[in-house]
Amino acid sequence: MTFRRIGPWIAVLIGALYFLLPLVATFQFSLSMLRGQWSFEAYRVVFADPRFRETFGFSVIAALSTIALGALLVVPTAYWVRLKLPRLRPVVEFVTLLPLVIPPIVIVFGYLRLYNSSSFLPFTGSIWGTNILLIFGYVVLSLPYMYRAVDTGMAAIDIRTLTEAAESLGARRGTVLWRVILPNVRPAVLSGAFLTFAIVIGEFVIASLLNRPAFGPYLQLVGANRAYEPAALAMIAFAVTWASMAMLNVVGGRRQGGIAGAAPRAPRRLFRRRERTEQP
Repeated sequence: MTFRRIGPWIAVLIGALYFLLPLVATFQFSLSMLRGQWSFEAYRVVFADPRFRETFGFSVIAALSTIALGALLVVPTAYWVRLKLPRLRPVVEFVTLLPLVIPPIVIVFGYLRLYNSSSFLPFTGSIWGTNILLIFGYVVLSLPYMYRAVDTGMAAIDIRTLTEAAESLGARRGTVLWRVILPNVRPAVLSGAFLTFAIVIGEFVIASLLNRPAFGPYLQLVGANRAYEPAALAMIAFAVTWASMAMLNVVGGRRQGGIAGAAPRAPRRLFRRRERTEQP
């Protein structure tokens, strides 16, 4: 009986040590750039490197663009499938899971083969076109996580009732999606956005083969030529990823609390518009 109580805690402790000890060793190594003392010299060198600022800024912009494009693609699709095409849900779910099965290197080689400078859609013929192709690749990689988050959020609300109520008040379908559905699934969209941000920041294959100055290839380049700076970069990337995960947990907690304690929201402007039309 005692072992049944202590056994799970022992397994958790072993798992925590398995993951935390390498992180502690990496962090300690990143502080050992100056002999005989611990210092943040490696972090100072990393932050002073203009390539770090350039690549990290590029990846942040790419991540924000990927989040915006992915939300514009996923939210209307998930809404329409749940509202009008429920029989296509298995097909859509299968399509959104394909990026987990197909390796990124296969995807990017397909992009290069189809959208090279000699094709009828020469995305790789210019820097802007290559950047757009990179964002498209990131949208594909983040599609399973973004779609699952949004679809789960829509499953928690009655979108059919909300849509019918808003349309009875005079709202069009675009207004319903923007002012009624999106505010109720906003925490789910933010959850998918944080996962997307973490994926884009550390992605290497697509950015490397498209020759774009992203943070992932910069990590690989520094790791091949330096000793202590790669450890500092690894800790920075780890901090960014776990900050995204912490924000996801915060958003998820607020979402659960909102669902348990309040009804779905509908915009007041729709009710005011209906009241004005009903006045003599």
